[in-house]
Amino acid sequence: MIVEERIRDYLYSLEPDEGRLCEAIAREALERNIPIIKRETKALLKTLLVAKQPRAVLEVGTAVGYSALLMAQITGEDCRITTIEKYEPRIQEARENFAKAGIKEKIRLLEGDAGEILKSLKGTYDFIFMDGAKGQYLHWLPDILRLMPAGGILFSDNVLQDGDVVQSRYAVERRDRTIHGRMREYLYQIKHMEALETAVIPIGDGVAVSVKRKETDGSVRVE
Repeated sequence: MIVEERIRDYLYSLEPDEGRLCEAIAREALERNIPIIKRETKALLKTLLVAKQPRAVLEVGTAVGYSALLMAQITGEDCRITTIEKYEPRIQEARENFAKAGIKEKIRLLEGDAGEILKSLKGTYDFIFMDGAKGQYLHWLPDILRLMPAGGILFSDNVLQDGDVVQSRYAVERRDRTIHGRMREYLYQIKHMEALETAVIPIGDGVAVSVKRKETDGSVRVE
């Protein structure tokens, strides 16, 4: 846990209800151990969306559609959300949740591998929510940068890995060392790239908020 439990619980107590459907989706996801955005992280995401007023949002990692629904509620009527998911059972659940909410026309769900889909996307997205496979953030970054206009915001979730990212690679489980190393490299890249201004914020499971300062060719070192 990054934030003291007592502070976290207090922050949770401040959060308003998100409506019957979203509350039900969140409750069921937690019961089934399906990862969804944490409450304090959700508050930051919503605040940035209101400040940015994006016309096009890209989400990498739909799960059951909870965060896409939250973003659809908080953005303007002219905003369109594109979300990517490859796990078939969750794709079906997400589509059902979008239909229940009555806003499925606002959300486009792309099925398949995020890396392949990102390479095929055209145009730009002025807000990108990165919440897919953590070990792939670094590899997706070149295409993410290509899809961001100047002034675009990249919101990367789960970047501190419950605090494990600060540990030596030998202090984490052997099976987690590849993800650990890639995430550390990802954070270094987005903090040192001339094209981005990035803040890493220790809330939830760690969030990185990056703003694109100027156009870039998308070049990034990947090891």
